[in-house]
Amino acid sequence: MIDRSPVVALGGVVRSDLPYLGSGLGYRPELSETITRAGDRIDWLEVITENHLFAPAEQREHLRELARRFPIVPHGVELSLGSPREPDGEYLRALAELVDEVDAPWFSDHLCFTRTDQVALGLLAPLPRTRELARDLARKAQRIQDSVGVPFLVENITYYVDLATPIGEAQFITEFLEHCDCGLLLDLANLDINARNHGFDPIGFLDSIPVERVVQVHLAGGIDGRGGELSIDSHGESVPERVWALLTELLARTRIRATLVERDQNFPDDPAELLAEVDRARTALLGAHPAAAIR
Repeated sequence: MIDRSPVVALGGVVRSDLPYLGSGLGYRPELSETITRAGDRIDWLEVITENHLFAPAEQREHLRELARRFPIVPHGVELSLGSPREPDGEYLRALAELVDEVDAPWFSDHLCFTRTDQVALGLLAPLPRTRELARDLARKAQRIQDSVGVPFLVENITYYVDLATPIGEAQFITEFLEHCDCGLLLDLANLDINARNHGFDPIGFLDSIPVERVVQVHLAGGIDGRGGELSIDSHGESVPERVWALLTELLARTRIRATLVERDQNFPDDPAELLAEVDRARTALLGAHPAAAIR
């Protein structure tokens, strides 16, 4: 089982003590047969936290069966780090139990706002980016990480309305990471979509954040906007070449511990398409840092 002693800082050399997971796939019920039949080509699985937190015994047993075969990482969508309230204690206790049950090396959620005490938005909403808020959220994230007992990775979101804020997204993420020991789950598909929708350079974004704090990467495909329309983060298409190019750029700058292919809809009839993307991500990881897999 994972050591539950206090979590050490993720910066610099210490972060390399985190396990190398390799190239994974987001678990979805529609992909269950593919995962069962082709598990030897999938290094690890990411599961949606809220689908399992308070699940019935049969569903939790299925998760334990997966955990006996694959490393499992819970990925949340409802922690709502950006809400003014403190995280719900019952949620955190259940999350810590889930992490312990599957022996997860880390858990993740989003740097965003999803709910008030009375209203669930049903989406990942952007935050009013100020240095003060970044520091406040960093302190909250640190408390969450300490409560759960394993590293907490925070993910960048896709946003379709860019609020008029004092600092940009890269500065906000950097300020956040400077005030906590959490890591970054860098969604390269989100970065690509935001860059095209809002007209900034994604390479400049990588130049502006502490890439050494990136532990995991998400890879996905969306809908390309045409004729001035917004590009959409659908998780329903193949990973585009632009996103693969961003992965190459990132791997030239730092060593990461895991990649994950996300697909939430429009699942291909031939599972070879998804498996080829998992294979391609693994090849990129090992090509950039061939010694990583044995550490």
